[in-house]
Amino acid sequence: MSKFVSFIILIFLVLSNQLYTYAEENQPLEIKSEAAVLLDSETGAVLYNKNGEERLFPASLTKIATAIYAIENGNIEDVVTVSARAVNEEGTRVYLEEGEKVLLKQLIQGMLINSGNDAAVAIAEHIDGSVEKFAENINKYLINEIGVRNSHFTNPNGLFNEQHYTTALDLALITNYAKKNPLFSEIFGTKELNWSGESWQTTLLTHHRLLKGEIPFEGITGGKTGFVNESKHTLATTAENENIKLTAIVLKADTNKVTYNDTENLIEYGLKSFHHRVIKQNETFTVNEKEYYPKKDTIVTEHINGSEQNITNQGMLEVVNDGQVTQSIPLVVKEPKNLPVEVEKPLSNEQSSINILYGIIVFAFAGLFLGVRKRIAKRQ
Repeated sequence: MSKFVSFIILIFLVLSNQLYTYAEENQPLEIKSEAAVLLDSETGAVLYNKNGEERLFPASLTKIATAIYAIENGNIEDVVTVSARAVNEEGTRVYLEEGEKVLLKQLIQGMLINSGNDAAVAIAEHIDGSVEKFAENINKYLINEIGVRNSHFTNPNGLFNEQHYTTALDLALITNYAKKNPLFSEIFGTKELNWSGESWQTTLLTHHRLLKGEIPFEGITGGKTGFVNESKHTLATTAENENIKLTAIVLKADTNKVTYNDTENLIEYGLKSFHHRVIKQNETFTVNEKEYYPKKDTIVTEHINGSEQNITNQGMLEVVNDGQVTQSIPLVVKEPKNLPVEVEKPLSNEQSSINILYGIIVFAFAGLFLGVRKRIAKRQ
């Protein structure tokens, strides 16, 4: 075999291996849960979406919404008097007693860390007077403050109701919004907490196995679990590294193990595959002979192998990763600079005299022409 042929075969094998490796890295994620969404917590870029707008039952992930609603609409130092309705709420609880007085902050901790359904009802009644009024108000809050589109809650804890539903995308938006609040973020990331109640003295441990460290995984910053028969297993998780912060939501998994496997796959994909780039305010983009620019320096989420950028006819900058639009940024059209208006200069004395002379000559010729016409007319 000639050296040239050997060289060609070697190059072919190297290229084939590179193509195979790249294809492996870009294979679609194998997510078994019914719905899943991965968001960049800072830019809101949708990095993965499987049935993200399908209406499903959230179970206890509802408590993420209840927590941020209570933090923003209540006083965390308020003393809450626990009602009989709260005490008798079914499901997971922190064993409150009727008439017990508990700080609102402690109730939020018990609801998020130990998933206390009784604490959730106590919160709702304190903030809005009743669970029914709470449901009415939180639905307005989620639409007006967070911008959800496919959610409707009937209670503060996620116990099953056919009219109590949301989507993976809405839950990701709610979690992203909530994480910007320092108190929520602190409680959402708490692994254990000493609990001192009238009937229960204990140490609360988060139910989230990745956050707790029971399943080793670097970078987990917060989480909430959920389960009722109708919703199956649900999981909300936040994570970060030096490049990016992520929010992962998985809904309707057949088993607890599936929720964690799917979440690990989502977060590993996000942490390894994406980073940020800043588009400067003075950076311009041209489409249909018009120039556009961002209103301010804007962070975009890009794939480490690079991302496409498209400008729509409406002046939207679309960031495309793996063939999907992951982020849309409104741009401002750049107005053309006003051209200087030429101001007529005043005529000099010399130019004025010349113009007067030209006027006299023209007037004389006009008079001569009219006189000649009259003589010709008389002769005829």
